[in-house]
Amino acid sequence: MTIGWYPGHMNKARKDITLALQQVDAVIEIVDARLPYSSENPLLNKLIGAKPRLRLLSKADLADPHVSNQWVSFYQEQNLDCLLFHKDDIGSLRRILPSLVSQVARMNSRATRIMIVGIPNVGKSTLINMLADRKLAKVGNEPAVTKARQEIRLSEDLVLLDTPGMLWPKLDDQVAAYRLAISGAIRNTAIDLADVGLQAVTFLQQRYPGALQKRYQIATEGVEPTRLLEEIGIKRGCLVRGGVEFTKAGEVVLNDLRTGKLGRLSLETPADIPPPAPAESETANVPD
Repeated sequence: MTIGWYPGHMNKARKDITLALQQVDAVIEIVDARLPYSSENPLLNKLIGAKPRLRLLSKADLADPHVSNQWVSFYQEQNLDCLLFHKDDIGSLRRILPSLVSQVARMNSRATRIMIVGIPNVGKSTLINMLADRKLAKVGNEPAVTKARQEIRLSEDLVLLDTPGMLWPKLDDQVAAYRLAISGAIRNTAIDLADVGLQAVTFLQQRYPGALQKRYQIATEGVEPTRLLEEIGIKRGCLVRGGVEFTKAGEVVLNDLRTGKLGRLSLETPADIPPPAPAESETANVPD
């Protein structure tokens, strides 16, 4: 199947973010530490432009720490400011914010405005609530909880803008699209749970076979992914008359992966970034 999800409010969000960026001093771009490349919205690079930016790798508590270190090194080699963010790192982030906004050259006396941007369900509202040390922004386990821009005043001198999660209208890279679906960035109602669950099992069998073995008490070597998903369905009681209900079995795997019950794992490494397409290479330096 082809993965795609672009609710109507995301188009409005793009326009809203474009206008708001003219009024902010810096940007915190949140990506998922388990899939930093796939969760980076290419549209945002163009919209953010030269604004001071910090790339925050959220959900680091769920990611493979060895792979996360690879991503930090990768971004540092590109001279991109980044922070691998764990739940107990909020103090470090508070200390970093002043250095981020100090790069902003401005002569007026208004409060500094920092925009929080990222794809759906990546943790923007959670981060704002942690920075404020109280519940100010709406939070949920499903993507697209925030549907309109929210301004949160942390102090007289600092305002945060919480924006709706924004995907891009056409997910051309379907490998990345499947990773987004596996991670929970796309609503379950917009995907085929059996199909995406099977892709998750295939990935786990290739890179984290021990996670499958430990969680479901099954052998993985030399077993077809479809059979593995079937065995997981049997183990978890996802049965209907005539066999296993693969939709429920897929949902079991996805829920276990997203909540960390399969252990800390990452869905991609820097080596998984595809080379630029020839057309992109030829036009990379052509101004809009």
